[in-house]
Amino acid sequence: MRPRHLRRRGALAAAATTLAVLCAGQTLAAPQAAAAPAPAATQDVRTSPASEVHAAEDAAARAVAAALTDPAWRVRVRQAALTSDEVAVTALADGALKTALAAADRRIAAAKGLAPDVGPLLRLRLGDPSMRGALTAGTQPWVAAATSDDGPVTAYDSTGRTHTLDARKTPARPVYVIDIDGSRALAAGLDVLHEELARRGVRSADPASEPQQARTSAAAAGFWTTRVSAVSLSDDLEPWIKGDAEIYTLVTGFGHDGKVRVDPVDMPYLDNDGTVYRPQQILVNWSSYKYNLADAVMMEDDGSTNYRDLAKAIAAILLTVTDQGAYIPLVNAVLDAIPDDWWTDDPDYVDSWYTLARTDNGTRHGARGNGWMTLEPYFVQEL
Repeated sequence: MRPRHLRRRGALAAAATTLAVLCAGQTLAAPQAAAAPAPAATQDVRTSPASEVHAAEDAAARAVAAALTDPAWRVRVRQAALTSDEVAVTALADGALKTALAAADRRIAAAKGLAPDVGPLLRLRLGDPSMRGALTAGTQPWVAAATSDDGPVTAYDSTGRTHTLDARKTPARPVYVIDIDGSRALAAGLDVLHEELARRGVRSADPASEPQQARTSAAAAGFWTTRVSAVSLSDDLEPWIKGDAEIYTLVTGFGHDGKVRVDPVDMPYLDNDGTVYRPQQILVNWSSYKYNLADAVMMEDDGSTNYRDLAKAIAAILLTVTDQGAYIPLVNAVLDAIPDDWWTDDPDYVDSWYTLARTDNGTRHGARGNGWMTLEPYFVQEL
């Protein structure tokens, strides 16, 4: 039997090899296999952002599972999963596995339209708190990628065998879930969304780009806003495999120049459905809008949103909407802008609020019936 450090190094190297092959989208062929004939015509082999992210996550799950054959790595991961809600798995690994996981991080960032220096995105977590007892008792965990909403979940054991789990029914066996740091990705993604919308001619929340009229009005004494004093969702559309939701809201209306604007609002506290949150968060800054009405579309990022593509799709539709001298609701235009294939898993439409008014003071239920917000006028005083 080889010494432990050699067994461990071999296990991590094997796992890294598995990840590198899968991330590259390659298949190992038998040495004697003949080369396949060239296709008669060139086919479009481009993959969607969702499939790119899912493939990288799935490859990472296989690699982490394979590395669990090493006792030292198995203990390290178990201790980290039991003491933290989420573990930066790339930083936890070392050697060839760490290098390969870092490459998967970069692949995910590219698929989401984020800069390569966004930082490590891969995270490992225990699928559900109910699994802690079995994991502590020594039950061998499986590893799965958070890549499915309602369909079956594929989990891997340390020997490479696959196991099918129900996404809506929490398994008794402990499962490590390979997921994305949603807070980091969403914060960076909303920055990209803002920048890309502005580049394509749709104004977004940026004081430097506000029309002079809005800046002069706001500078007089302050400005009116609509503040969220309480909010709750009936269903955040997240099964156990997905963990906490990553919610953001697109506030839309007409700017002072008569053109449509979109202001993304991050709502990072909205983790769980059935919970009332009291954020006291500003949702609408009315000094940015021509009318005293705006719309809000609440979305949930399932991890594979490409924010540049989202901005491009929204801008293409909203730039065709012109000011007719009276407020026009924009919820349907935003929803119509999202490509049909994105609705399967990414991003999820949570709810929408038509014609929010500056004077709204009370509870407004969403048009979909999936959530409610208690709103109040709030004046922001200049210092």
